[in-house]
Amino acid sequence: MPKSDLPFGSEFSPSQIELRTVLELAFKHAGDWKAFEDAVRETYFESNETIESNRRKLANNTKLSMIAYGIIDRNVNFTDFGRELYALRNDEKALYRALAKHILLNLNGAVLVQCVRDIQASGETVDLVKLREWLEERGIHFPRGGKHASIMRLWLEKAGVFSSGWNVDEAVFLDLIKAPVEELDVLARFTPEQRAYLKVLANLEGQGPYQSNDIEKLASETYGVQFNEKMLPKTVLYPLRDTGFIRLERGTSYHGAKPFKVFATDKLNAEVVLPMLEQVERLTGTELRPLLRKPLGEILDELKSNNTYVKGLALEALAFKLMRLIDLQYVYTRLKGNQTGGAEVDVIFEGTRLAFSRWQVQC
Repeated sequence: MPKSDLPFGSEFSPSQIELRTVLELAFKHAGDWKAFEDAVRETYFESNETIESNRRKLANNTKLSMIAYGIIDRNVNFTDFGRELYALRNDEKALYRALAKHILLNLNGAVLVQCVRDIQASGETVDLVKLREWLEERGIHFPRGGKHASIMRLWLEKAGVFSSGWNVDEAVFLDLIKAPVEELDVLARFTPEQRAYLKVLANLEGQGPYQSNDIEKLASETYGVQFNEKMLPKTVLYPLRDTGFIRLERGTSYHGAKPFKVFATDKLNAEVVLPMLEQVERLTGTELRPLLRKPLGEILDELKSNNTYVKGLALEALAFKLMRLIDLQYVYTRLKGNQTGGAEVDVIFEGTRLAFSRWQVQC
């Protein structure tokens, strides 16, 4: 069974425990996991009408969930993040906001929010089954029947990121991490070279200026990507500039062009950009997202377009919609519709019900 990409959260729901209380119990019993579990059991599960071993299991789940959320280690010692939460325990609003920010940046929470928005944009209703399937298509796994996503939602709701079920408050999201939800889309579209270049800049102290070729060499050595030196401005620098992450100044000399001077902008906040880059690098099929978001009616309208590029994308989107109806999973695209002017698309899907099958869809 593949490891879950969302944190385990059983018996760590805000409807079951109080965050401040379990933090205080962890502080009191630091280094003694048995005493901590006993305290959690006595506080929250002692009155449960079940056998003692089950009550102990519930308390153990709370501990495992706090480990999965990065709050404590296996011996119930606070992590750095756990100490941050403990210091905020008497300020409920700040406490919930800190946990929500951690979920969004470090526990694939931003991808979860993005996926919820995509489902809604497609005209479908969000539920746990559909959410698990859509996340799976992005390479994010959590077990069938697992409560991982719903418990994340409950904690995010405490900070106002979600309201009334799965409705996203984008203003709160922006306020928490100082970047809009759409920023994840921008980062997902970057090439490996652009991401490596951006990560090097984000890890440097100060905003520069830096010589563009020095950053290129450092990115190549650090992340193992190969750059086309002659095409660096076109393939890396200009896209990063146009998306607002860097500012460029052209250098000149009597002997020809000098490397650009590169300045990091305020938008290149390492605390936000680096964990979001880490999330998008785990994703698969980033080219799927625009297709998955489209309602069927919009797809059918675009199939009539005189614009061959639009028509080609609509043809791909139609293939996805049809295959999803019979519960097939996307693997890869052999021939894009926009490469054929909307005349043909060739996409590979797989089915895993009862027996494995692979489907090549041409339309």
